[in-house]
Amino acid sequence: MRKAFRFLFSFLIFLSSIGVYFTNRLMYMKKKEDTFIFEREKKAGRLNPSEYEKLPKREIMIASPFGYFIKAVLVEPCFTNHYMIISHGVTENKINSIKYMNLFLERGFNVLIYDHRRHGESGGKTTSFGHYEKFDLKAVVDWLKSEKGPDILLGIHGESMGAATMLLYAGMLEDGANFYIADCPFSDFKEQLAYRLKTEFKLPSKLFLPVADLFLRLRDQYSIEEVSPISVIENIKNPILFIHSKKDDFILSSMTEALYERKKGPKKLFMAANGVHAQSFNENKEEYEKMIDEFLKNYVHKKYPTTEYLSF
Repeated sequence: MRKAFRFLFSFLIFLSSIGVYFTNRLMYMKKKEDTFIFEREKKAGRLNPSEYEKLPKREIMIASPFGYFIKAVLVEPCFTNHYMIISHGVTENKINSIKYMNLFLERGFNVLIYDHRRHGESGGKTTSFGHYEKFDLKAVVDWLKSEKGPDILLGIHGESMGAATMLLYAGMLEDGANFYIADCPFSDFKEQLAYRLKTEFKLPSKLFLPVADLFLRLRDQYSIEEVSPISVIENIKNPILFIHSKKDDFILSSMTEALYERKKGPKKLFMAANGVHAQSFNENKEEYEKMIDEFLKNYVHKKYPTTEYLSF
């Protein structure tokens, strides 16, 4: 009996250690340093600090429903009611969004970039891969519409976790933008974690995911299974452009293909030939911009004719 008890006790300690370890990896995922992101984008030519400083813009602190503030920058060089919100990926910050900001400024959209919770200059203690972030995105959308009016033409561009966050916002909370661009999202967080457990740790997901999920429920009050863009994609009626690199081995391109197949109504798919995860724009710039232009022409500007604007 004592041996059985000791074995059970040791096994519970072992499972608890696993639960704490994996939830720490999720909740407190190591982020890139802000200075590293800044220097990387500048060196690659995707950020020109002097040009960025010249843009008419203002910094904003938007209240999150969870008691902290979301740091955002609203850039408005264009005389138009067209706006884009850029939702960055995990471990990144709003500086990584500047390359997408420039793309849409050139197309007559004013742009709001912001830091997710626990990233950049925003508050928040944990990362939840879209679960809590979707409510923050709603706060950002609500702020922009209250500031600029409910009838603005609004698009949202998301990359990686930012794309999953965007889809969860649109599918679970409100289809609140006129169009969406989802760049390399995961379709289901549980499936994504199972894939990473297999490739990174060579561990069976059937044993470890339930333990991680239990501890995530206890520590951060949500379940892995709740973070599932594909379960809500059919609720999104407005157009979506799906983008993914064929060679992405971090989030497989099949996840975007599955989302595309499940989405009803207007949609477009672009599978980039080059680049790994979140590199579709960096490695396929000409094709990426062409696809954006085609999507805007066929699914946005036909319904919402472009107004006159001044580019920066």
